[in-house]
Amino acid sequence: MTEQAVRRSPRGRPVATSHAEIEQAAFELFAERGFESTTLDAIAERVGVGRRTLFRYYQSKNDIPWGQFDRTLDHFRALLAEHPDDLPVHAAIHRAVVEFNRFPADAHPPHSERMRLILTTPELQAHSVLRYAEWRRVIAEYVAARTGDRPDDLVPQVAGHVSLAISLSAYEHWLAGENTGANLVKTIDHAMAALRRYLNL
Repeated sequence: MTEQAVRRSPRGRPVATSHAEIEQAAFELFAERGFESTTLDAIAERVGVGRRTLFRYYQSKNDIPWGQFDRTLDHFRALLAEHPDDLPVHAAIHRAVVEFNRFPADAHPPHSERMRLILTTPELQAHSVLRYAEWRRVIAEYVAARTGDRPDDLVPQVAGHVSLAISLSAYEHWLAGENTGANLVKTIDHAMAALRRYLNL
């Protein structure tokens, strides 16, 4: 998949389409019409491309709120891999999760808007379960590599589940306090400090 596809305006002028442009148009429509009432055809029309072009970027409407999730998971793996082997496992996960959740303040759509949609939209819940499993798997694979276990063994699985639960709780706390200036990275950092209590690794 290329980062940009080319479409033509009515006058034949090439116009670039990107993941970011599609996401921005989609989130505008989600805000105007609600997630359930927004169709892929409406998103395509807002962007100015055909429905087929959207499928080059996203397999379904449910994928759009998650952005380029495969790339974010690759980034997560890289963050975990950069820690030295003498760093305790819980500390490596803690640091990687904190760094994974750093987002620019001028992101479009805003990260808070993206996560609020993911966490509160019933139509996205089943899809989110699949995404959460992929995120947990990254941690399970890292823990398995560090401990000599398999990713499906108990301890790596517990590490993934606990880390996800802590992260989701931090997000809910952050979103609830967003209007008071709550800081996501500090909230995640504070929450992940509890990981050592669960993982004596």
